[in-house]
Amino acid sequence: MKKLMGTVALLCSSLAWAVPGSAPQPDWGIAIGMRYADIPYDTEVDQVADIVPLMFFHGEEFYLHGLEAGYHLWQQDQHQTTLFSRFRFFDIPREFQNDIQEDSFDLGGRYRYIPQPGHFIDTELLSNSHGRSYGHLRYGFDADYGSLTLQPKVQLDWRSREFVEHYYALNTGRGRSDIGVSAGVDLSWHLISNLYFIGKLEGSMLGEGAGDLPTLDKRFTLESYAGIAFFPNPDSKGVYFTRDQFKGHYLRVAHGWATPSNLGEILNFDWEKDPYNNQLTSVFYGIPLTDTLFGLPIDLYFTPGAVYHHSSEVQKTSYEGVVAIKAYYTIDWPLRWRFGVAEGLSYVSRPTYIERSELEEKGYRPSKLMNYLDFSFDLNLGDLFQSAALEQVWFGWSIHHRSSIFESSSAFGRIKGGSNYNTLYLQWHF
Repeated sequence: MKKLMGTVALLCSSLAWAVPGSAPQPDWGIAIGMRYADIPYDTEVDQVADIVPLMFFHGEEFYLHGLEAGYHLWQQDQHQTTLFSRFRFFDIPREFQNDIQEDSFDLGGRYRYIPQPGHFIDTELLSNSHGRSYGHLRYGFDADYGSLTLQPKVQLDWRSREFVEHYYALNTGRGRSDIGVSAGVDLSWHLISNLYFIGKLEGSMLGEGAGDLPTLDKRFTLESYAGIAFFPNPDSKGVYFTRDQFKGHYLRVAHGWATPSNLGEILNFDWEKDPYNNQLTSVFYGIPLTDTLFGLPIDLYFTPGAVYHHSSEVQKTSYEGVVAIKAYYTIDWPLRWRFGVAEGLSYVSRPTYIERSELEEKGYRPSKLMNYLDFSFDLNLGDLFQSAALEQVWFGWSIHHRSSIFESSSAFGRIKGGSNYNTLYLQWHF
């Protein structure tokens, strides 16, 4: 159990796309878009592209903002200290990304000073898992122009000798510490109802410590992102719950069986049994976000989960952590039943047999981080058995799915394939 909770903590702490500004952020959000980045190395390919899904959830202390997550250790007036983790891309030609897989979750700490509302000054220090450290000194502010919100920022970037040696000199023994500069802008544009356009443009210049290395062919690089997002409708005036029957948090306990069949076959109820009978047990917790999306009665939850993959003759025990946003649509005839779909991120301590065997057969190196999907169908047991005691209990079937979005993202190892489990679950709302 200790190892299982450690995996969940690792995933939650390892999830910014953009650094949260000083203005209040949306309480929740989910997005998907395309990231483009220049490759600084002396290669034939100058740019790489990734599809990147993002999630947003902001509480009093914990936040998830794009590919950054953190916990505010102390907040008082104009001061804030935060322990956080941020995903860092290692931009190389896509043909090498599956073998190298140097994209990294980096841990860090941040002190933020807010000189006036809407402005912030950040001092950050981060390190990867091997102690290669780097940091930022950043100034930014928020600017609102009706439906358009901008967050310009400028920063100094410090990189340690070990960081430059590994990521820029490529272990040739020529690395030195470096101080560079970056500037950019993040934007959010409200289109209609819950639909937004979000984007980012940032330019970075290496200093003398890294810019003159023979492994590189450019000191200045650009990074951009453009996508669509679903955030709270600003016209809702902060009223996210409109129906009395929408209940609060939930707890879901599930048990599942692996299948070598793909997602399409499962949805057509045509799946094969895993000959080694690999199984999982999961626990998910649901935090309500809203009960309306685009004016429709759709219940939305932020749902972290812990998954235990049982050992078998072909695999050792492994642990999985999930963070996702799940939507439910309820039909009340002749009793209450629901369709659900979730999108999120999944991290496993050790790739499972059902996933590893498929990917290795295709010539891929497995990735611990994957995109997560969950499709579910459930019935209300209180309605089914005419029992008031079971009014908030649901029984259902779901698909536990990990995949890599068809080689479209280096964050997921630039692979095609994944794993599927059919699960049965009980879900209590309270």
